[in-house]
Amino acid sequence: MSKFPKFNEIDAYNLLENSADLLFNLAEQLKIENLNEQYLSEIVIPLSLYFHNHFPKAERPYLLCFTGGQGSGKTTLSFFVQKVLTEVLNRPSMGFSIDDIYKSQEERKSLAKKIHPLCYVRGVPGTHDINMGLDLIEKLSCADPNTVTRIPSFCKPEDQHYPQDKWPTYKGKPDFIFFDAWCGGARPLPEENWKPPLNKLEIEEDPDGVWSKWSNKELSKDYQTLFSMFDLLLMIKVPSMDFVYESRWIQEQTLARTINDPALKDKIMSKDEVYRFVMHFERLTNYILEELPRFSDIVLSRDGEFKFSISKTP
Repeated sequence: MSKFPKFNEIDAYNLLENSADLLFNLAEQLKIENLNEQYLSEIVIPLSLYFHNHFPKAERPYLLCFTGGQGSGKTTLSFFVQKVLTEVLNRPSMGFSIDDIYKSQEERKSLAKKIHPLCYVRGVPGTHDINMGLDLIEKLSCADPNTVTRIPSFCKPEDQHYPQDKWPTYKGKPDFIFFDAWCGGARPLPEENWKPPLNKLEIEEDPDGVWSKWSNKELSKDYQTLFSMFDLLLMIKVPSMDFVYESRWIQEQTLARTINDPALKDKIMSKDEVYRFVMHFERLTNYILEELPRFSDIVLSRDGEFKFSISKTP
């Protein structure tokens, strides 16, 4: 097993020197202000080096999952690591998100009629098209150097997928597929001693737990097939559920800065709407914060000041 690199080792130092300009340019593209170089040197570079050393070239791509609460920084971290692997270490990498494989509005409307009105709201287990993700992984795994694969892309303000001809594409077969998911690697909650409604949303709209128990059962199905394929699970552990609420609001504000279409800007959520939205995820998120570190290969801790540290390595 490869030793997890320390940020002050010579290989890590050299990799940072060769990657810094690329990463600061990427931060600018992502509208990230005041990027902390310590984040790059102590988190991004050691992770990139570890993946490069630990996972040799293979016939099929490695599937690495980054999981953590909404707004924890998993997608941004994935972008940075992909950049280092692809452009500096010559290990072609790509990624996709569980947020890009939602079921359609029509499918969710059908679930809302059959099961519970909250099934229409995207995000919880049961509202994703897991087969779309499995098909994408299989296409990328079987690709030849000239194969062009379309990567699903979902427009959150419109609550629907972009037209397929607008989806980004990936050419060839990657060495690494990064998958980011707020519930990646999660296991269903035990139904014995099921807790009563946890927040205002559950009290008002799901007092009997019909929707939350349905979502929990869905998590035990195709999601586990996908999660069992992970070659590595990395978790970003945040301090509390309150942090998730605040982080998701910051994420919404960042999204607003990146959108130019006035019609889409009008669909950006207010702070109250964001907090109501996050209530859908509170039950499973609490369980993930308690249980998932034990199952994760790598755990990053993120404190209330948004600073990262590595708290568990292989």
